[in-house]
Amino acid sequence: MRDLYQRLRITPEAEAAEIAAAIERCQHTALKADAATVLQAEWRRAEYDALHDTLSDIGRLRARLGLTHAPYWRAGPADDFSLPPGPPGSRFEEWMQRLNRAARAHNRWRRLRLGWWLATLWLATLAGGVALGHFVLP
Repeated sequence: MRDLYQRLRITPEAEAAEIAAAIERCQHTALKADAATVLQAEWRRAEYDALHDTLSDIGRLRARLGLTHAPYWRAGPADDFSLPPGPPGSRFEEWMQRLNRAARAHNRWRRLRLGWWLATLWLATLAGGVALGHFVLP
């Protein structure tokens, strides 16, 4: 979804006259048609503003987490609500470090568990062979 306010270079608090002037200045015909349809009808603008607020909040959250779009999504309509990633040391980096520590612990546990299982199997085989030898040979 396009951020019509950003693309028309106006604020969401703009008055109807400001919006009409921005639409008139717009050189992009599809954008001009979309903006006229959405922003000049009061009920459509109210619905768009509610969605705009939600998408802006998601964009701020993604930035604080350090998430960005892949290069092929940048500079298009999908990137309208994205902000640059947060500063170094953001919560995203902290969460990634915690996730990496958990993955390393899990992998160590799997290796350890496999080792214990193999040792138990070997001991059971050895004990079975000793027991068999004990009962078969007098």
